[in-house]
Amino acid sequence: MQWNEQPLDPIVCISGSSRPGNYTTRALKVVTEHLQTLGATTTSIEARELSLTFPGQAESADARKLREAVTQASAIVLASPEYHGSFSAMTKLVIENLGFPSAMEGKAVALLGVASGRIGAIKTLEQMRSVCAHIGAIVMPGAVSIAGVRSVFDENGNIIDKGSEKALHGLADSMMRFMKDYICPKHTLESIVREQGLPWSATL
Repeated sequence: MQWNEQPLDPIVCISGSSRPGNYTTRALKVVTEHLQTLGATTTSIEARELSLTFPGQAESADARKLREAVTQASAIVLASPEYHGSFSAMTKLVIENLGFPSAMEGKAVALLGVASGRIGAIKTLEQMRSVCAHIGAIVMPGAVSIAGVRSVFDENGNIIDKGSEKALHGLADSMMRFMKDYICPKHTLESIVREQGLPWSATL
């Protein structure tokens, strides 16, 4: 089955960094652009541009828009920088503003972490995986960690490290394979049921 045979909702790509000109967004852009070349429709969200509140506070308009976008998404790519051995507070704030039950519940989620150190964002990804699984997301295997991220892009934000570029493209490729193997058939079956009813007698 080809991707474009069964139109799907966009893949929402969220950058969880609060820094202007951050490397998380640059890395995520490589993934997003490759998804588009593979035929996917994408929606990019910069968390730093949103007005999000802490749990227990009044919900913001941006939080409602964020939750709506994730609810309507066919899948999510969630990206975070490594901060002190964990993911960023901004990424956590995004997750906190997705409601309970979370809008990510039942959604396929691909994880991306970036770090300036040589070890990369391994601890970041471990904790993101744990939190996302806890709220009911379907966390895809093969999360990508980009180490030494400051040397991966040139001064204009273009990726110059071929190994990192291959890894980021691989994340997009894995997402598309997952969508074609699991999400597209699910949407096709749901469409058949809506149009034709259940393919068996309900009066057994």
